[in-house]
Amino acid sequence: MQRALRRMTKVKICGLRRLEDVDAANRAVPDFVGFVFAESRRRVDVALAATFRERLDSRIASVGVFVNQDVEFVAALCRDGVISLAQLHGDEDGEAIRRLRERCGCEVIKTVGICDGGGVGVLPALPLGAEYLLFDTASAARGGAGRAFDWRVLAGYQGPPYFLAGGLTAANVAEAIRTLAPFAVDVSSGVETDGVKDAEKIERFVHSVRVAAQP
Repeated sequence: MQRALRRMTKVKICGLRRLEDVDAANRAVPDFVGFVFAESRRRVDVALAATFRERLDSRIASVGVFVNQDVEFVAALCRDGVISLAQLHGDEDGEAIRRLRERCGCEVIKTVGICDGGGVGVLPALPLGAEYLLFDTASAARGGAGRAFDWRVLAGYQGPPYFLAGGLTAANVAEAIRTLAPFAVDVSSGVETDGVKDAEKIERFVHSVRVAAQP
């Protein structure tokens, strides 16, 4: 059963902010890439994200990353084809997700922050209404901390398909897939060098996921 689940593991490269990043993604062909519209050093504006989407391989789905942003702003990006999914990192609740879906019909990934203060910890209450959850290490910046939480907190998890994030690299992603068999793995800082996306690291990460997901 674990092997069947691993075969389905997908990969997302988040935080693209240069045309070179898009070209690197096109060579590696992850399943998803992320464009950050929230306050972040990786933030991009709508015009640049639209350029990225036009340049992006059609096999790769684009995900917009938001923190407590206006529902209509998110919906417009989806309707205009700039993004295919919305990843919500803020305090958005089930009602906000419902309103977003009414306006554009896009699928939603809702982030759940996991504390990494030592020990296994407790899985927080899970939000309702999203097609997917994303588990990441809790941080004041709402993600992107580049630190792993204790994966044991997800032992026995039962809920929507989820993306696993937080401190993943080409060196540890195979272990994550073997241990948890998530729907997808999500990486940003783990494929960067000096804060910039590294094409070689992207290729190694995607390759590591594909190999680990083989039956």
